[in-house]
Amino acid sequence: MKNTRRMKRMSRAKKRSKNSALNLTSLMDVFTILVFFLLVNQSSTEVLEPPKEIALPDSVVESKPRQTVIMLVSAEHVMVQGEPLIETADVMKVKGSSVEAIEEKLKRIQENTVGLNTAAVAKSKEVTILADKGIPFKILKKLMSTCTSAGYSRISLAVNQKASQS
Repeated sequence: MKNTRRMKRMSRAKKRSKNSALNLTSLMDVFTILVFFLLVNQSSTEVLEPPKEIALPDSVVESKPRQTVIMLVSAEHVMVQGEPLIETADVMKVKGSSVEAIEEKLKRIQENTVGLNTAAVAKSKEVTILADKGIPFKILKKLMSTCTSAGYSRISLAVNQKASQS
């Protein structure tokens, strides 16, 4: 009797296992929907996240940010593409209208481009300055002058976007 119950149970298990197969059509539908969702929701622009020690001013901005050379100006350092070049206090001590260390770095970025993305950034000759709102305008003016002397004609100042008041 045990043997027959066991045989019946095994035969039922075999029947169930034969019927369980993946339904390829519904699987393809799920992946198609997933691909369309990812394509629609992808972001092609880079969001600039300022470091915690930099408080950007607020402004109403209509255009989206483009990918450019990034210059960070904090209370301590001036950084280009994440590399600290000079202390902010030393910028005012520099004689003339441009800072040599920053100008050299900007020219090197323009010359040493590798890959499509960095080549497009260097060819655009555009710099985005992320400066703390407590930085004196004299320092910003000197840094902007340095950018133009290095061949970067388009200079943007990064701000926090706030809602438009229409």
